[in-house]
Amino acid sequence: MAVTDLRAADEPMCPSRLVLEHVTSRWGVLVLISLLDRPHRFSELRRAIEKLGRRVSEKMLTQTLQTLERDGFVDRDAKPVIPPRVDYSLTPLGREAAEQVRDLARWTERRMAAVEEARGRYDGARADVDAGAEAASA
Repeated sequence: MAVTDLRAADEPMCPSRLVLEHVTSRWGVLVLISLLDRPHRFSELRRAIEKLGRRVSEKMLTQTLQTLERDGFVDRDAKPVIPPRVDYSLTPLGREAAEQVRDLARWTERRMAAVEEARGRYDGARADVDAGAEAASA
C-alpha cells in the first residue's frame, strides 16, 4: 500500500509524506542507490537498475528522475552538444537520502530471516483463528 493510500480522499497530502513516498518508491530507491557510485547517463542508469534485478521502462525512469529532480535529490546536467548528452547525479541532499535508503535496504537484507520467522508465526496463528471461526460457525 502506498503512503498516499492511508489518507482520506479529501485530506491534503502532508509534504513530508509525499517526499518519503518519492524516495522510497520502487524506482526512487533504485535510482538513488544506483547514482550513489557515480553520475550516469539515462541509458547507463537503466542498465544499472537492470543489474539490480529490475526492468524499468523509459517512461517510469523519466518520471522518477523528474520527481527526484523536482524534490532536489537529482541534478540533470544537459550538455549542448550533438548528439545531446544528459548526465544525472545526486545533489548533496540526494546523496544524504540515498545513503539512508541504502542503509535501510542493507538492514532489510540482513534481517529478512527474522521477518520470515515473524510472518510464519503470524500466518500460523492466523490459520488457527480462522479454523476456530469456521468450526464455531458450522
